[in-house]
Amino acid sequence: MHRGTLHRGTLLRRTATSLTLLLVGAALVVPSAAQAAGNTLTVNAGTPVRPVTHVAAGGLYAVDTGSKPPLDMMYPLRMNHLTQPPPGTQQLGNGATTPCCDGLQVAGKVTSAGAQQFLRLPDIYPNFPYRWVSWADWESKVRTMVTARVNATGTTNIDGYELWNEPDWTWNTAAAGSFLDGWTRTHRLIRSLDPVTPIVGPSHAVYNHQWMVDFLTNARNTNTLPDVIVWHELGDDSYLNVQAHVADYRAVERSLGISPRPISINEYASPSQVDIPSVAVHYMAVFERHGVRSAERAYWYEAGTLNGLHNNAPTSSYWAYKWYGDMSGNIVQTVPGSWLDGVASYDSHRRFVNVVFGGDSGNNTVRVNGLGALGSQVRVTLQRSGTTGRSTNQSAPIAVSSSTYPVSGGSISVPVTGMHAWDSYQLLITPASGAATWQQRYEAENATVVNANRLSASSASNGGYVGQIDGSANSRSQSFVDFLVNVPSARSYTMTIGYANGTGATATQGLAYNGSAWQTVSYPPTAGWGVFGSTVSTGVTLRAGWNMIRLAKGSPNFAGGTGYAELDYINLS
Repeated sequence: MHRGTLHRGTLLRRTATSLTLLLVGAALVVPSAAQAAGNTLTVNAGTPVRPVTHVAAGGLYAVDTGSKPPLDMMYPLRMNHLTQPPPGTQQLGNGATTPCCDGLQVAGKVTSAGAQQFLRLPDIYPNFPYRWVSWADWESKVRTMVTARVNATGTTNIDGYELWNEPDWTWNTAAAGSFLDGWTRTHRLIRSLDPVTPIVGPSHAVYNHQWMVDFLTNARNTNTLPDVIVWHELGDDSYLNVQAHVADYRAVERSLGISPRPISINEYASPSQVDIPSVAVHYMAVFERHGVRSAERAYWYEAGTLNGLHNNAPTSSYWAYKWYGDMSGNIVQTVPGSWLDGVASYDSHRRFVNVVFGGDSGNNTVRVNGLGALGSQVRVTLQRSGTTGRSTNQSAPIAVSSSTYPVSGGSISVPVTGMHAWDSYQLLITPASGAATWQQRYEAENATVVNANRLSASSASNGGYVGQIDGSANSRSQSFVDFLVNVPSARSYTMTIGYANGTGATATQGLAYNGSAWQTVSYPPTAGWGVFGSTVSTGVTLRAGWNMIRLAKGSPNFAGGTGYAELDYINLS
């Protein structure tokens, strides 16, 4: 988070025949777009990559209290993860006159939107770069922040303390000693106060092989390994480097005998990139493709705006993230063509393919394979986001076309003409006979999973489920699954739950929604763990629009479930 100086540079490095974007001084100068040489993005809808979890739908300092941003604008994004300042923050970033976005103060709003969050502990300081005072001062601050979190017993979405931020240039070695020793000392202090909440880092501003080797070697040797590995991708061409950085990190882990850690890129996109929809799509694609767990838009400008997606009204980039938020089922394989790239999903129950793409100019093609289950003809709807930046409203996406295509050998090829390299596009493919008007089935593996794990089984709906929903001790270790659902009208719905229970006895979980009182769901024993097909049903009374439904082994104000059950899906009817 380089908030002191905004780095400017080349926006997209292109070949000689591609569009070149140059930054000259403070002004963005865009030469005439050359026509791309007929590139093709290939989507293999029958090749799943991972369950949809909206990896890139997150932000740093993205959410403030009140209506900044409005929850109604957050819901459609299906937000995955945030990094927010710690309790008692004094940070004044990017010219702010008052601190904002305290992670504990926004916790209820973040939970309602379906996200989890890291607390960035050094943002207790008012200045950036941070002005180190003393070890006594820092340790006192850490005790206060961690104690505040431990005492917030109703807060369930803090899934990491970010111990420091960008130590490669913000750690004061002369005054505080080496960062490696500082990491060890601070990690041990936090663990003495809170043995449960994950610790994340090292949060370098750039990925560097030797820094990572040195950090992990020290952390392994001192028994202070982070639970989640974090670094930033903030260069103008960073999305080109994600694959190499992830591969290098995994190789370092293996060489040091360290078990695989989840990877979070909790700041991505440079100042010149962050408001260009097609660049956002490139980041979505590489994060999904290369196994990143969560990723967050960088905070270069105003806080509390979803990092420019909703600056008093939706911007053009909002629609790229909204289309990404519409994804369900599985992320499927995409193969880029030159700078034409994208992310795609296939929901086998709703029978639709959702492709979000962009990055080249001129006339290009999206070829989609694996469509046999959708019938001999499909309906293809194409729209684009526009390119308004962060200061101009884009109230709705721009319709491009809607056509019926014959499916040949399970495939279609859709021409996309007159593309603009900054624009993002959505291609939605449904059966020509029509698609369901609203989503009824919600896969557990697509939901917000807290202190439990996503697993796979051939008998599970869409191939995935959530198991190890075991924790009930306190708000830092309680296990639950939150389903963010969207229904057409306010009324009572029958909720059918697909589950497995291999205990040999009836198990129970708590059910609550939209702040309702808890009720109990009972799960009779089934054939075994990971063997699905059994269901139970109960009634839920939902409001029109967005609702949050929680199924929990443990949760605040709930006495706790009995036995154990695995969750496959919920279905509303």
